[in-house]
Amino acid sequence: MRFFSAASCTLTIADTVVAAPSKYGINRTLRFTGNGTFQLAVFNDLHYGEAENLVWGPQQDVNTTRVTNSVLDSEHPQLVVLNGDLITGENTYKHNSTDYINEVVQPLLERDLLWASTYGNHDSDFNLSRHHILKREQTWPNALTRQDVSTPTSGVSNYWLPVYPSSGNPDTPALLLWFFDSRGGNYYQQTSATGKSVPQPNWVDQTAVDWFTATRTQLCSQYGRDVPSLAFVHIPVNAMLAFQQSNNDTGVRPHYEPGINDDDPLAQQGYTEGQGDVTSGSTPVSTYNGEDVPFMQALLDTPNLIAVFSGHDHGDDWCFKWDSQLPGMSLKGNGLDLCFGRHSGYGGYGSWVRGSRQILVTEEMVKDGVVETWVRLETGATSGSVVLNGTYGSDYYPAVPDLQE
Repeated sequence: MRFFSAASCTLTIADTVVAAPSKYGINRTLRFTGNGTFQLAVFNDLHYGEAENLVWGPQQDVNTTRVTNSVLDSEHPQLVVLNGDLITGENTYKHNSTDYINEVVQPLLERDLLWASTYGNHDSDFNLSRHHILKREQTWPNALTRQDVSTPTSGVSNYWLPVYPSSGNPDTPALLLWFFDSRGGNYYQQTSATGKSVPQPNWVDQTAVDWFTATRTQLCSQYGRDVPSLAFVHIPVNAMLAFQQSNNDTGVRPHYEPGINDDDPLAQQGYTEGQGDVTSGSTPVSTYNGEDVPFMQALLDTPNLIAVFSGHDHGDDWCFKWDSQLPGMSLKGNGLDLCFGRHSGYGGYGSWVRGSRQILVTEEMVKDGVVETWVRLETGATSGSVVLNGTYGSDYYPAVPDLQE
């Protein structure tokens, strides 16, 4: 078994990490409820800001806000995760591009909900800066998004958050949440010699990987154990494509990895197409070349990491257990679960019924590396409810209907 609860590191004396207080009086500490549960609602690919000068563009944003409200009327999470592509940056103007964040978070503010974001490939473009998005988010005390890695290549949304137990030691978390910036899109206010936008690499940078491994080790030493964790990153890793493209016996099976699977093949980290002058250094890049291998290795090397959740591919919302060496890959999975969310916004491509992935963790289940997850659709229905446990991948579930609007 990959998951274990015993201590795996040596305890050393260190300062206790506590949640930052809010000068506005809002309790920003994430904690399991008195019932021993912690729920997250994940919104992927909201894509606000498309075609703002046309009738259909602003109406899409109205519809997207309706989705968020509908989901949050049915679910009552302790944290909302905005998992990338909050805005369609290539359609926005410099003077108002980050104003769309006001629309994104309004339903959360109305409910006094805390949120944490990752940024996606559409959150960077000539007129849109990830740093400006972060600055706008941080004007509200509800925002837990921050930047822990500040190098020219690291991206912005690399950080971690602790979730504390409902009772017992108030200074030792029961769960950690990791957030990664898979970058992509184009650099803010930069053009190439040919006058085109300058593309940003679309994978988790080595500097972020180095930060992750160092911080993981430090936290293990600080808390005397590897605290169970979940991770969020907008663009999926290559293991998801390798699984999807494996043969019919081991690929995405409707009753064992239930979910829509219409983005086939999916677009993973390291695959770049149609963004500015597409290069990696001086070498043109249009196909995958193992750029996310260091990140995948770091994920596999993280004891008690239960699952990783991604968006980006609007037509996919399945999960799979990475427990083997998949075709074309040098890395061997260790039982880590990898999941897509559901396309939440009316912006971006696709007409699948919108929704939001829900993740439910209990204090007892997390000790065994088990979480429940489902998609809450804008219609109020639920879809693809599964338990990510040791037998996921062999447990039988109802197939998910491929509903279009």
